Parts: sequence; structure tokens; C-alpha cells
Amino acid sequence: MIKKENIKLNQSAATKEEAVKAAGQILVDAGAVEPAYIDSMLERESVVSTFMGNGLAIPHGTEGGKSSVKESGLSLIQIPEGVDFDGNEAKVVLGIAGKGNEHLELLQRIAIIFSEEENAEKVINASSAEEIIEIFESEED
Repeated sequence: MIKKENIKLNQSAATKEEAVKAAGQILVDAGAVEPAYIDSMLERESVVSTFMGNGLAIPHGTEGGKSSVKESGLSLIQIPEGVDFDGNEAKVVLGIAGKGNEHLELLQRIAIIFSEEENAEKVINASSAEEIIEIFESEED
């Protein structure tokens, strides 16, 4: 579901825009999206906050940004001191790009994982990418 190289631990971001750009850049570097997808992520964020609760924000592109998606991908940035998402504190910023409607399944699985505060805390406090991957994979069964 998520690749080790797409997980960045102990990061910091001064603004939600900076956090969204960083999450998008990981997707660009992974070859999942074209750079224009980042603008699409920022555009969505300017219309509606992607903060979901339990310290999680899931920035993703607009419908118009879909043409910039080459393949489905996830990026995860752990921000221990948090970053302000319109009055809410996000400690995990999970960038999503879905080919076709694959993002809907990804969003659903992420929502299930983070609906449990215990899982959210595990991701927020994880000290390795492997720990985070384990949490995601344990929910796939």
C-alpha cells in the first residue's frame, strides 16, 4: 500500500501549504504524478481542508488534477510538532494520488486505520518506516 521510500519521519512544516507541497513532491519523485499534481493538491486545500481528525490530513488533487496522475501512490510525512490545517493540528500528512477511482479505496482503507486513535498514535510516534508499513499492512486483512 505504501512504499518505504515514500515515508518521511520527523519532518517539520511551517504551513499546511509547505506540508502539502512536500507530500506532493514525494509522489513526483516516486514517478506517480507529474509536478502539476502538486498545484492540484494545493487548489483542493484552498477550497476545503483535508484534515480528517486524529492528527491526520490527506491532501489529494482535484478532479482536474487526475490527468497528472501516472499511477496510484501514497506519501506519508510524520510531523511530530504538528502543522496547522485550518485550526486543526496535523501530525501525519498523507498524500494520495489515485489512477482512475483507486484513490477511493485508498481513502477508505486509510480512514479505517486512522479511525482508531491507537493506530493514529502508533503512526504519529513511529520511529521507523517499517513500523508504519506494518500498521498499514495489518489492516489489509
